[in-house]
Amino acid sequence: MKLKDFFKDKLLSIFLLIFCLITVETFLIIYPIGNFIKIYVPIVVIFTYLLGITFEYIKKRNFYNNFISKLDKLEEKYLIAEILKSPNFIEGKILFESLHEIDKSMIEKINQYKYLQEDYKDYIEMWIHEIKLPIATSKMIIENNKNEITVSIDEELDKIENYIEQALYYARSNTVEKDYYIKKIILKDIVNDSIKKNKKALIQQKVEINTHDLDTQVNTDFKWIIFIINQIIQNSIKYKREENNLNIEFSAKEQKEKVILSIKDNGIGIKENELSRVFKKGFTGTNGRKNNKKSTGIGLYLCKKLCDKLGIGIEVYSKENEGTETKIIFPKNSYYELEEK
Repeated sequence: MKLKDFFKDKLLSIFLLIFCLITVETFLIIYPIGNFIKIYVPIVVIFTYLLGITFEYIKKRNFYNNFISKLDKLEEKYLIAEILKSPNFIEGKILFESLHEIDKSMIEKINQYKYLQEDYKDYIEMWIHEIKLPIATSKMIIENNKNEITVSIDEELDKIENYIEQALYYARSNTVEKDYYIKKIILKDIVNDSIKKNKKALIQQKVEINTHDLDTQVNTDFKWIIFIINQIIQNSIKYKREENNLNIEFSAKEQKEKVILSIKDNGIGIKENELSRVFKKGFTGTNGRKNNKKSTGIGLYLCKKLCDKLGIGIEVYSKENEGTETKIIFPKNSYYELEEK
């Protein structure tokens, strides 16, 4: 709070004071009163007024400067009401009480939306688990009645399962911390499980898999990292070059403070000017807008979101018509408490 701003706010009272002093002095001059009284009265009035607004300025300055300082340091600005002390002047008390009322109202509204979001999330999860049963039943029927048509239907059911799994993880992505278990896992187990999960699509597309240097341990959640790698594998299959057989290479490199899992393919690649946006929600790029790709722009966005929640990094490198490399970076100095099994 600046002194000049404070005095600007007091201009009206200062003008009124001057008017009163002029009026009083006029009457004192008219009547036969000693010069001492004529001088003493305005001096006392001015001194008393200045003393009063000086104390007022100090009180207000201390409160508002403290208020602004704490507000600047806070990341969650809405918490300001919780750390302020009640001031001892009326305007400050009104502001203080108003902030508490606003804060209370905001928390109630947030809790209302949070409840609606949780309710919707629970419904989506329930629906996903329910829909899995008819899909599994359909697959059993297909298994017992194999022909060209049912095999084609089975492929479409696999795609539906992948989208359902994506929807489930998307619904849970804001509450990952309630649903993960960090432990030591060998990268080879993670990669082998991901390959097995996508076995049918990999065989159908005649994908060549190469793995090496995957005996390194990392700290992560098995279920969530499998989902992330699945998304990367499915992207590689979706964006393969028609004229070449797809090759996917899994390798790991151990460094001083991190372990890097590399997943490299020889697909159609990504344009250089689109690489910086691949993790943005809904971004499909030139490749995703092609008629036969039907990209949603959710896969890599979800991978990035889950990696951030798990405390691991993800990077994408690519050259158009040459292929794409995705790196998943596991820090060694994990801040998680690991429980040995």
